[in-house]
Amino acid sequence: MSGTPETILAFDFGLRRIGVAVGQQVTASANPLGVVKNGADGPDWAAIEHLIRDWQPARIVVGMPTFADGSPSKISKQVRKFVGEIARFDLPVATEDERFSSLEAGEYLKSERTRGLRGRISKEMIDSAAATLIAERWLSRN
Repeated sequence: MSGTPETILAFDFGLRRIGVAVGQQVTASANPLGVVKNGADGPDWAAIEHLIRDWQPARIVVGMPTFADGSPSKISKQVRKFVGEIARFDLPVATEDERFSSLEAGEYLKSERTRGLRGRISKEMIDSAAATLIAERWLSRN
């Protein structure tokens, strides 16, 4: 990694939606960007390309799902395929353990709602918040 602070795009892969967040190394923080559709035809690559063009990240970070014991989860194979395919953008791709990220994201959003800071919580919000946690985990280690 170079000495220049990096911007990263983080992805929380799901079979229907892929949560996306942008992170800044200089602040070691991240913000949710929403979701990209994923389905039978695969990820919405045009939307991903648009995000990469807009944010100009130095690298991409993809959450790698595992079980609590560290063994690969049921969708790890699809995530590895996504990691291989996203390499088409000629950016370094890192993976980050995403154990419990969706659960943590849901709990965080529920606590904000309880405090009156947000309304209804959608699945898209949880996916994007999970991507934010993935980005922040990677940034805290790098």
